[in-house]
Amino acid sequence: MTENATEVTAAGIARLAGVGRAAVSNWRRRHADFPLPVGGTGTSPSFALAEVEQWLRDQGKLVEVPLRERVWQAIAGHPAGAVQALIHTGCALLLVRDRPTAWLELAAAPDERMAALLPHAMEHVLTDRFGPEADTGVHTVPSPETSGVHTALSSEVPGGHTALSPGAPGVHTPSRAESPAAESPAAESPAVRAAGTPDGRRPHADRAVHTPTARDLLPSVPLLRAAAELAAGIGAGQAFAFLLGRQLDANPRQYTLTPAHLAELMADLAEPPPTADRTARGQHVRTVLDPAAGTGALLRAVHGPAALYGQEADPALAALTALRLALDADTPRGAVPGPDLRTGDTLRADAFPELAADTVLCHPPFNERNWGHEELAYDPRWEYGLPARTESELAWVQHVLARLRDGGTAVLLMPPAAASRRSGRRVRAGLLRRGALQAVIALPAGAAPPYGIPLHLWVLRRPEPGVRPAADVLLADTTGLPGPTTAAPEAAPTGGRERLDWPAVRAAVLDAWRKRADVEGVSRVVPVVELLDDDVDLAPARHLPRPAPGGGASGLGEIREKLAETLRLTAELVPPAAVPAGSAHLPLTTVGELARAGALRLRTGTAAPGSAPVPVLTEHDVLTGAAPAAPAAPPTAEATGTDADADETVLLEPGDVVVPVVGGGSAARVVDGTTAGAALGRNLQLLRPDPAALDPWFLAGFLRGTANHRQASSHASTAARLDARRLHLPRMPLADQRRYGERFRELAAFEDALRTAGRLGGLLVQGMYDGLADGTVTP
Repeated sequence: MTENATEVTAAGIARLAGVGRAAVSNWRRRHADFPLPVGGTGTSPSFALAEVEQWLRDQGKLVEVPLRERVWQAIAGHPAGAVQALIHTGCALLLVRDRPTAWLELAAAPDERMAALLPHAMEHVLTDRFGPEADTGVHTVPSPETSGVHTALSSEVPGGHTALSPGAPGVHTPSRAESPAAESPAAESPAVRAAGTPDGRRPHADRAVHTPTARDLLPSVPLLRAAAELAAGIGAGQAFAFLLGRQLDANPRQYTLTPAHLAELMADLAEPPPTADRTARGQHVRTVLDPAAGTGALLRAVHGPAALYGQEADPALAALTALRLALDADTPRGAVPGPDLRTGDTLRADAFPELAADTVLCHPPFNERNWGHEELAYDPRWEYGLPARTESELAWVQHVLARLRDGGTAVLLMPPAAASRRSGRRVRAGLLRRGALQAVIALPAGAAPPYGIPLHLWVLRRPEPGVRPAADVLLADTTGLPGPTTAAPEAAPTGGRERLDWPAVRAAVLDAWRKRADVEGVSRVVPVVELLDDDVDLAPARHLPRPAPGGGASGLGEIREKLAETLRLTAELVPPAAVPAGSAHLPLTTVGELARAGALRLRTGTAAPGSAPVPVLTEHDVLTGAAPAAPAAPPTAEATGTDADADETVLLEPGDVVVPVVGGGSAARVVDGTTAGAALGRNLQLLRPDPAALDPWFLAGFLRGTANHRQASSHASTAARLDARRLHLPRMPLADQRRYGERFRELAAFEDALRTAGRLGGLLVQGMYDGLADGTVTP
């Protein structure tokens, strides 16, 4: 094996072959010729990708590795690490897109010469997109060896400037008169000039993307060639988005993501109205800042042309985000400045101290203790009071306000504790008195990580001199909105990502913000004076009581009628008395034997809620009898952390039988017409019987047998896991199966009626308690 060859883990091998990790473990044990580990650890070994591919082909388990999988494996096994490989790939893809002729000339050279030439070409496109660095580290004058690439770059630069001209260290730095952006309206913005953006061509040492050296690029050359081939098929932006999504998926604990649907909502809340104020500013291009840029989800959600600025403490993540934004950009070079991404600790070392942005979007880190409380005690940004050591979020709030122009708008994602902690009441009072806080909006749990907490959105506006501050604040609470399967009065709202009806949440938030009016159970415009008490508690739930179950006292009569009707139906569905039968020794078979005989098919669920464009049936749905939730929004690779093909998603058909495989409880669900078409979720197994051989209700009924379920489950760990292949079924003619199946169907209907009666009874009881307690119901 050659040095620095690409390595792949067992999980990567499983992905290549389209099998589970257990299959890879079996291959290692059963096949003496399976490639030996070349790295990793004893518990997580890595293997040479080339050897693995050859072995899979020899065994007939692999025809050809898909190109995108090959590129990802090259990144994952890169000797410098996946992040560095992604940065090299992003720089190359930017060159492929912006300077295709130069790339073709470079790609025609041998690897070593290509690596030597790439830094010059990359520096040109990076300077074009991000501005020059104070010291690029590339000090080269054109030579005969680089003349071909020099000519290609020169021919593609607007105005004929070349990336390899003498002058600045390694690059030609155009003046404002030479810059294509000099004529753009954004170039005249004082905020843009003060910030030292790429449009102003002011060099800065903290540019997020630094030009790789030839030595660093040499191991990456085969990867870059493959990435360019991938980009030729799906586009440079899509190629990088796919690869970055894989990196985020492989390291879920390393990154805090802002879901795309939430980012879009925050961008909509910050969207300036088409007022005379904007017209008075002429052709000014909107400036948008994210001081905690992360993966760039908020900046990518901005609508229309805008000058994008961001800062991220993690240099590697800042580079990846800058490349993602540059590759996403669909505006011509020079039309708007940026994106301008900088690295560094925002609170301690602000990269844009003079910026006056039109809009700030921010998902700050939560609960930070070491945010600089001592060294920043006298910072001029604390106009509304010095934040306590435990109030890092309020420090971010004031930083955001300091970076807004007068009248500019900011939207921040905040933990709910920031609205009510006593240590922050002085700052909150200052925000209210000055009119800086416009709205506090409570989101349901599941809107963003951490998914178990109902986070808040704060909408802020920088006070304008001479303008009287607002006398009220909008408080909105969407945590009580019913989910997609719980809209009926008899269904109780449920929380979490799986039950979140995001379209309803989004509509309620935008409606409350735009109308700024009282809506029962959703929003209330609260006078500031009412909030300025000893606690200055801004939690919407405190000032906006949740609607009473069933719609209050007026709806209790309707719930009672539905409960009585359901109880009558339940009584009719009570099974007849059980008739003891003699011990019958029916011949048995297993699900595994039936599958091998072709009487049924087994499929395993892989879809996560929100990861498919169709509703996803979850384990919770099977256990509770609920309908699968509709997707909140079209999934994205970054939002879901997956890149599964549509072919990998199992869609349900009428007559399918679905069983949970984790938990130890016996449950089975027969798919009907209302559930058909949904995707099969994780921790579920599907049994698709041949209707000519098996009755689905007969199958589901016997699968629910307690003894049957227990003997087919593994109890090796704290959670029992079902092996559906080991479940037993009696052998009997189809006519007898249907007789059993009809009885099982009746039992399922009785079970559903009991569930409905329980939900209605709970609503009626709680509604009566609430009505008697608040005086809306007489004793």
